Amino acid sequence: MISVKVVETQDELKQIFAIREEVFVKEQKVAPEEEYDEFEEISTHFIAIDENGNPCGTARWRFTENGAKLERFAVLKSHRGKGVGQALVKAVIDNVRVHPEASGKKMYMHAQIPAISLYSRFGFEKVGEQFEECNIMHYQMEMY
Repeated sequence: MISVKVVETQDELKQIFAIREEVFVKEQKVAPEEEYDEFEEISTHFIAIDENGNPCGTARWRFTENGAKLERFAVLKSHRGKGVGQALVKAVIDNVRVHPEASGKKMYMHAQIPAISLYSRFGFEKVGEQFEECNIMHYQMEMY
């Protein structure tokens, strides 16, 4: 059973940064200066914990002028295909929906191609053309 919670401690923040380092910087070869940004402090971060209490995934969301942007979804390779991504997407969407300022705003993301089917299951739809971000192909996906 996967549990997902909002990050509340410095220790949890270190754990999610370690997951992002493993997935984005080491595995996907994203430059560290592109992975960590000025939005870390204003974002709501999430940590996924497996049945043994091990951190295994993360995501975050923040408000932009375009709505609520969901981003930095990362699941450790050892935990893929086990429902971690689904648990993260559900937790983030639920968290955005209960935020008073999110009412009536769209949720959107820059989705890597392999994750499009996951986000589609939650009601996100591709918008516009495929584009490249950090040398990885993406589509913008949106949901109201």
